[in-house]
Amino acid sequence: MGQTWQQIARPEQLPPHGDWFCWYIQAGRGWGKTHAAAEYTWEMSKHARRIAIVAESFGDGRDYCIEGETGIKTLHPELYFNRSMGEMTFPSGAKGKLFSAEDPESLRGPNNYFAWCDEIAKWRYLKKTWDMLMYTMRKGMPRVVVSTTPKPYPFLKEIKGRANTIVVYGKTYDNIKNLSPVYIDQVIKPYEGTEQGRQELNAEDLEDAENALWRRSQIEADRVYKAPDLDRIVVGLDPSATAGGDEAGVITAGTGLCYCKGVDKPERHGFVLSDDSVQASPEKWAANAVAAYHKLKADKLIAEDNNGGEMVETTIRTVPDAPPVKRIHASRGKHTRAEPISMLSQQHKIHHVGAFPKLEDELCTWVPGMDSPNRLDAYVWALTELMLGRSNSAIGAFGSR
Repeated sequence: MGQTWQQIARPEQLPPHGDWFCWYIQAGRGWGKTHAAAEYTWEMSKHARRIAIVAESFGDGRDYCIEGETGIKTLHPELYFNRSMGEMTFPSGAKGKLFSAEDPESLRGPNNYFAWCDEIAKWRYLKKTWDMLMYTMRKGMPRVVVSTTPKPYPFLKEIKGRANTIVVYGKTYDNIKNLSPVYIDQVIKPYEGTEQGRQELNAEDLEDAENALWRRSQIEADRVYKAPDLDRIVVGLDPSATAGGDEAGVITAGTGLCYCKGVDKPERHGFVLSDDSVQASPEKWAANAVAAYHKLKADKLIAEDNNGGEMVETTIRTVPDAPPVKRIHASRGKHTRAEPISMLSQQHKIHHVGAFPKLEDELCTWVPGMDSPNRLDAYVWALTELMLGRSNSAIGAFGSR
């Protein structure tokens, strides 16, 4: 008979002692946080009658929390799991259900004794989903386990700072003896000492760069759960010329009237709707841009043509139902283009509809003078088109065709 989890787990992978509500596991890739949370969920199923598992998406919850290499059903095959409904029945008779953080309203109704929040830092509607989950935690002595890599969101800092939260920090290196040599060589070593490595491997909360044009606290303060009726929607595209090169930025945004506190008349604000950026071949990023255009009923697709020229428009035309493309040529520096959009954000006139972790990381860590990442460029192009237009001299001269 094999060893139990209690026998093979590292001490920090076992639930803490004492009276607490939230066990918050913030750890790097490969630390074993999914394994720890899955085993604790299994243990809690012996006492809790109803269990909620909330993941970034339904597919992520199914593929990682339930059926992944260290998912509950993989570790404990006796669990009954209805894949299509996301419903679980444990041997104890406890019932469990999988929820997606993309749909906070789905959490209305159930009474839960225990919840597992997977990759909470990637939840698009972070506070809304958490709040809706908390309303369900009203039976017995409820507990929550959070398993996540970090993002320095103010709301997550608040959760970690609460008196009834116990935080466990872990690094990828803590579990190094259980990781394959290929993973160590190809994933860990190339990122050692880098900003991405500090976040993804060391699980550090990286703060905003000192001279960045955006601040996380500012984005958080203006974040919304739903956009108003929008009068314009555009897709901004910053293309990549090669399949193995930089990501292609694909950001969709719109404008609508916003009734702000202390203002007599509604103001026109910008709303960031989706991030469909991808590192892939030109055919793939073109398809993503066209799909975003139709999905969100945009009225314009704009693309920078500095990197590729006519190739950008030609590639997009190969996609079925592709719309006309407005090509933009950047004749001024990235700082000059980005600063006016940053100023609008500082004036609380730009709102993110939900969270876009990778985009927000780029906004809050890019410093003028550095090569700007592609999500940031696409974001600036879309919001410039919507909120400033070509006539605004602060943006610089655009050549469009």
